[in-house]
Amino acid sequence: MNITFIFFLGLFFALIGVIPPGLLNMTVAKISLKEGHVRGIMFSLGVCVVVLVQTYLAAIFARYLSMHPEVIGILRIVALVIFILITVYFLFIAKSELKQQIDPKIKSKHSRFFQGVFLSAINVFPIPYQAYMTITLASFGWMTFEKTSIMSYVIGAGTGTFVTLYMYIFFFDKVKGKSFTSQKNMNRIIGGITGVISIVTLINIIQDF
Repeated sequence: MNITFIFFLGLFFALIGVIPPGLLNMTVAKISLKEGHVRGIMFSLGVCVVVLVQTYLAAIFARYLSMHPEVIGILRIVALVIFILITVYFLFIAKSELKQQIDPKIKSKHSRFFQGVFLSAINVFPIPYQAYMTITLASFGWMTFEKTSIMSYVIGAGTGTFVTLYMYIFFFDKVKGKSFTSQKNMNRIIGGITGVISIVTLINIIQDF
């Protein structure tokens, strides 16, 4: 399997997981606006270090699950429900709430790097998310659970996370200036992507029966 292809798979799915406005990307945007891009980048590096570890653990967990098909079936059904709920939320419920989300009250005296490590560590969502994605990719034959394949995916996931946070750092002013239009379009894009993932997951489940 081409490790470059696996790298970009990791990058793509990490980017999808980080794009929705949340604590990490809103925090890096605020740090960048108030303290400069360098501090924002240091925060992003701290986040990415933890993401690398979380994605690796997720891949190891996925390798274990791959040897227990009955557990994978349950995980796919749960993931399908989650992706459907996310799709419904971003397409029909989510509003332009960007302004309300960009003011996390963080008064850490530590370096922004370790602040990124801490906030990323308490965000455990990437572990089940990446575990499901690696299982799905492996079921399609797009990656394996060999060491080189896992490491390529992990590095890709870390890179994808950094790219997304980097985008928030340098383009947040434009997004904020067009909060209603940009946020609405972003919601539609995210909802569309998770909708496609939901359909693929459903087809995968049906084929296993």
